[in-house]
Amino acid sequence: MDNNHEFEYKGMIINGFAMIFFTWILIPALMVCFGVLGNEENLWLSVGCNIPLFICFILGCCGYFTQEPGEARVMIFFGKYVGTCRRVGYFWVNPFLTRRKLSLRLRNMDIEPIKVNDKVGNPVLIGMVLVWKIKDTYRAVFDIDSASLNVGANNASVNARALEHFVRIQSDAALREVAGHYAYDNTGTHDNELTLRDGGEAVSTLLENKINERLAMAGMEVIEARINYLAYAPEIAAVMLRRQQAAAIISAREKIVEGAVTMVDLALRKLEADDVCKLSDERRAQLVSNLLVVLCADEPAQPVLPTAN
Repeated sequence: MDNNHEFEYKGMIINGFAMIFFTWILIPALMVCFGVLGNEENLWLSVGCNIPLFICFILGCCGYFTQEPGEARVMIFFGKYVGTCRRVGYFWVNPFLTRRKLSLRLRNMDIEPIKVNDKVGNPVLIGMVLVWKIKDTYRAVFDIDSASLNVGANNASVNARALEHFVRIQSDAALREVAGHYAYDNTGTHDNELTLRDGGEAVSTLLENKINERLAMAGMEVIEARINYLAYAPEIAAVMLRRQQAAAIISAREKIVEGAVTMVDLALRKLEADDVCKLSDERRAQLVSNLLVVLCADEPAQPVLPTAN
């Protein structure tokens, strides 16, 4: 039988409150009874009965555990995986079972900004925040090596640290891969191409898929992954800022010139329609030049009035 996957624990599970009566009331009562009724003739009988009862009492005290919603216990019997218990409540199980506690609740992780190269080779700083949880308890416990993190801590904390370390490393690798698929912005690329700045949902979806591909081997899944920090690397930030400013200035100039040409055309049509004056080609060209200078100048134009000598 192949047990290399998660399945429900089907072994003996007894209500913990029922076992309290047996462990803390019945067995001590029997031990007291044998001790009181025992005499010199029945001394060895009393000792022979009390020793097994005492062993049962000690073993009975070791089988209790409480489980809250969003938790699970991986049951291991002398190295063999025998199932995962997800039941909620107070229970007693075989005291020889090793019970690995896992949290199935959602967890947040903030990935610190890392330096990567975007699609066009620009170094950028990019960070993200992700929400993840354990999906397969078998893989989460047995497919990740936590021996290197075991420094004076219990199994639960060691396993949790090993999972977080694994998620952080794989998320970092996925983030580097996704960042290489997109440029930081549209400067130097096609205008209709998705970028890290305006990719939005498409970038987040690709990021989630890449991380899930890497975490599936360890029984975990990502619910959401979002880029929460994006900036050019310090060594090129000043240059890129000037380039963005230049692009903004060019775009603004294009709008100004487009509007100025429209206004000049409207002025000429209005003059001709209202028969204000008749303009020769030379005068028309001069008027167009003057209007464009006035409308496109950064500073207000200074009027020059001709005077007769």
